[in-house]
Amino acid sequence: MRIAVVAPSCPLKREAADAVQAIVAKRGDCELAIDPQCFLTEGHFAGPDEARLLALLDAMGDPTIDAVWFARGGYGSNRIAEAALAELPDAARKKLYLGYSDAGFLHAGLYKAGIEVAWGPMVQDVLREGGEAAVTRALDWIVRRDASALEPALDGPAMAFNLTVLSNLLGTSLEPDFTDVDLLIEDVGEHLYRIDRSMFHVTGSEGIRRVRRLRLGRVTDVIENDPDFGGEENAIVEQWCARSGIRYGGRADIGHDAQNRVVPFPTRND
Repeated sequence: MRIAVVAPSCPLKREAADAVQAIVAKRGDCELAIDPQCFLTEGHFAGPDEARLLALLDAMGDPTIDAVWFARGGYGSNRIAEAALAELPDAARKKLYLGYSDAGFLHAGLYKAGIEVAWGPMVQDVLREGGEAAVTRALDWIVRRDASALEPALDGPAMAFNLTVLSNLLGTSLEPDFTDVDLLIEDVGEHLYRIDRSMFHVTGSEGIRRVRRLRLGRVTDVIENDPDFGGEENAIVEQWCARSGIRYGGRADIGHDAQNRVVPFPTRND
């Protein structure tokens, strides 16, 4: 299996690329094609929008590539998502796309176009403590669809998103149909009042109110606030679910960490 690695958001560290290539060499069941674009830098981004878009389209259109693995998150995939979806090569529809965090913008649009996507660890995660296990989990899903990589409480159609990304894509052309899915959310590096504000927006969406239930992953690296917000993430999410009539389904094993599990989006045939 050939797996393309592209960076639609922020640059990939070379030490991460080298470490994952070593893991792949040891496995012997796949090959990584890491686009040089992954190492470009232009301000915050892995190269200008044009370079990131071209690398993504090249990977999508290459018939020798079986899966596209996003290098890392950060911010920036939304800036190229609509253009990528407008120019979808035929070969793009035959691949799996895997990542999380900022990749959610692409996941939403690709899923809406009937393409196979999954939330799961990315290449840069190898640099986290326990990162080899995270990368191995992602590769086990990409190559073998190994069920041990999955979020353990999945029991039907599901989607997973970073909460801030989800809030920002609602109402745009990328927004998919959430009807009857388990929606798993997580976040990182936010104040609790921002989590509260995002939940106000997300649970106020008519599309989100059609989910089967909402589950909360880990909310990590919370920024301290003065004065203290006066609550914690689970209570915030439960409260907004209750206000909006959305069923709260408890905690989920996803987050910005090496324990992050795989969540395949539902299969579509349209």
